[in-house]
Amino acid sequence: MENETWPHPSYIPHYLLHGDPFASKLSREADIIAAFYICIIGVMSATGNGYVIYMTIKRKTKLRPPELMTVNLAVFDFGISVTGKPFFVVSSFAHRWLFGWEGCRFYGWAGFFFGCGSLITMTVVSLDRYLKICHHRYGTWLKRHHAFLCLAFVWVYAAFWATMPLVGWGNYAPEPFGTSCTLDWWLAQASVSGQSFVIAILFFCLVFPAGIIVFSYVMIIFKVKSSAKEISHFDARIKNSHILEIKLTRVAMLICAGFLIAWIPYAVVSVVSAFGEPDSVPITVSVIPTLLAKSSAMYNPIIYQVLNLKNSCTKSTCFKGLKKRKHLRKSSRFCTISGSLKDNTPPKDAHIETL
Repeated sequence: MENETWPHPSYIPHYLLHGDPFASKLSREADIIAAFYICIIGVMSATGNGYVIYMTIKRKTKLRPPELMTVNLAVFDFGISVTGKPFFVVSSFAHRWLFGWEGCRFYGWAGFFFGCGSLITMTVVSLDRYLKICHHRYGTWLKRHHAFLCLAFVWVYAAFWATMPLVGWGNYAPEPFGTSCTLDWWLAQASVSGQSFVIAILFFCLVFPAGIIVFSYVMIIFKVKSSAKEISHFDARIKNSHILEIKLTRVAMLICAGFLIAWIPYAVVSVVSAFGEPDSVPITVSVIPTLLAKSSAMYNPIIYQVLNLKNSCTKSTCFKGLKKRKHLRKSSRFCTISGSLKDNTPPKDAHIETL
């Protein structure tokens, strides 16, 4: 790697600017704090997403398309937790990257593959929500085998872009702080090929998917506002179906928003590093977006759990009793409290289609 000839004569790889590329540029105390943080994030993410996968597979009924998307998203989040977090934690405790260039490339590939897969899965989910809310005629023919085709596309898409740096277009390299690896954004300063790689990655693996997500949910919001009066004239079955689709859409919006909030700061820092002056982003500043991005896989199980608890509360014996005794409205708030205390276990039939 050190003997590689760079097309631009004045270009020096960022990881050679400060001596040993795998030595930590942070203080030992900062590395320990980062290691504990990522360790907690990794355990919570692996446990939460593993539980989602286990409980979904445990069901004897066939998974519906939204549930297939949920499992796929959990698989990607679980993958990034078990393949990436241990490398970072061990290296941070050791105050240097311990796994050499091959380990760096594997770590970078795994992080990009699972992260890209998560984003593209959310993009497919947003399109599914858009079709079912805004174009109901098209949404009704989206069946289980269509979901499998979409999942196959997601895996191939993520694998293609993650593998390109391994076959010569782009590269994986150490982060500026030394104890982690990522896409070599700094290649944009080395050659036209490096610039094309960085621009393609930014467009096809961030801007384009995020644009589809934003477009889908903006159109859904407008559709929901404009169709509120129209839905009120439909029968109860259509109303209930519409309400369910809206609830599922809100869940998907939360998941996508959490992912984008976690990754956009990292993307901004990467763009500045790629097209700005060398060391334009201080090393200590570059750590924070990296840690935030690595925590994104933890959010989804928390959203699922919150929704399951909400679903359990709405189906508690207290609310069933309230329906029979509508004249006792003044005592409803006390009944809600007592019902939630007495009915801690959710009913067996309580299940939320999370996406």
